[in-house]
Amino acid sequence: MSNTAVATKTSLSDNVYEALQTIGADPAQLAGELSTRSPLTGETLLNLPRATAEDVTTAIDRADAAFRTWRDTPAPVRGNVVKRWGELLTEHKRDLAILVQAEAGKSLSEAEGEVQEMIDICDFAVGQSRMLYGRTMPSERPGHRLMETWHPLGVVGVISAFNFPVAVYSWNTAIALICGDAVVWKPSDMVALSALGAHTLLARAVAECEAPADVHQLVLTDRHAAQRLLDDPRVPLVSATGSTRMGREVGPRVAERFGRTILELGGNNAAIVTPDADLDLALRGIVFAAAGTAGQRCTTMRRLIVHESIAGDLVDKLVAAYRTLTIGDPRDESVLVGPLINRAGHDAMQDALRDAEAQGGTVVTGGGRVLADEYPDAYYVEPAIVTMPAQTEVVRSETFAPILYVMTYSDFSEAIDLHNEVPQGLSSAIFTENQAEAEIFLSAAGSDCGIANVNIGTSGAEIGGAFGGEKETGGGRESGSDAWQAYMRRATNTVNYSGELPLAQGVKFL
Repeated sequence: MSNTAVATKTSLSDNVYEALQTIGADPAQLAGELSTRSPLTGETLLNLPRATAEDVTTAIDRADAAFRTWRDTPAPVRGNVVKRWGELLTEHKRDLAILVQAEAGKSLSEAEGEVQEMIDICDFAVGQSRMLYGRTMPSERPGHRLMETWHPLGVVGVISAFNFPVAVYSWNTAIALICGDAVVWKPSDMVALSALGAHTLLARAVAECEAPADVHQLVLTDRHAAQRLLDDPRVPLVSATGSTRMGREVGPRVAERFGRTILELGGNNAAIVTPDADLDLALRGIVFAAAGTAGQRCTTMRRLIVHESIAGDLVDKLVAAYRTLTIGDPRDESVLVGPLINRAGHDAMQDALRDAEAQGGTVVTGGGRVLADEYPDAYYVEPAIVTMPAQTEVVRSETFAPILYVMTYSDFSEAIDLHNEVPQGLSSAIFTENQAEAEIFLSAAGSDCGIANVNIGTSGAEIGGAFGGEKETGGGRESGSDAWQAYMRRATNTVNYSGELPLAQGVKFL
């Protein structure tokens, strides 16, 4: 189906080792039982120490102690740490991107784009450090001032997934730090080296700005030891990114102790293409959103709902475009589609394709494994397009792989119903030149997702907007807009300067 490419067999481990050294992490001092594996080749890169449950508790101890100093540091001064972190990320953008590429399998362009997200959120957070605004409200009592103020929350636990090894961490950490919180980060153990690189650069920023050294903690561990983050009352907020299954465990467990959560869970994102769409524009947007990052973005386009009058033409164009995609080791700059993260990802994709055919679907292109002889321990696949007669069970479930299910509609209200008729609610899009259709899609009667786009794909969110979704996606928000408020606690204050003691609502007492 597609073009394939094999990168020059340079030593991946040597590249990773050099990048870590340049960042300031000495791999020679690291040894342990946590193996870091590259999906590019299947080889083991380095073995790192694995934190125990007791280590997680120690990290919380240290972060909590540092918080008690950090919360009293003026917010603009806290912003200086994040500013310096952004400068170091800019200086080491390529080094960190090499680690992201090696562990997440992204093209260097996508990996550098992820690091750029970190730089951008640092810029945003530095500005926000001077805008942690409260408000003053009119009091009904004479000689009184009524206002609200925002205060640091405490230790924030951050649990992140493999597909964005560093960006999601920075969304949470840059904002949490300027809000006066400390952070304990548990990344996916599949991307431990990327985490180590990002953490090392923040440690340098903290040291250079003479901030409390323990205000940020990294725990490289498994999900069982990380449960200490869910249960410790000194962690008032847990921000977790991952599967809906993971969210079902994290949410109730933290809520049981009345903690807060920000959950960014599964996505089953769709685009509607109407008869009034610019098909060339739609084609470009669909291909990147559906096949980019080998379908391993939470915002990957997985469903395409096309008007029946243009469906055949659009599917033909998509098949032709898919056949031009270069698949292979993304160290080759001509490659557009890299590997799946591991064999489990490949097997899940094959299971989904079999289920789709059993439920009446037709695989019109893609789906097979490629480059198995060159990379027997890595899993490269052809992105698949599957036409479906209806939105069946497999379509309603998220498979973290490059499968695009195509369905048709005849009436616009039918398209909206199809779009919303899934449990997930992260990202969505419509391609149309009809303003009324676009406005309906963005209205309360339209998309029920946290992100709704017009004439752009479902992926590629900017940090200025709040990121997150509805329904089984979790409902939390990270990154921009007013997401900072989730990392702080609100207090309503009344100041009486009247010399009298009138009560509210005219109540008389004594």
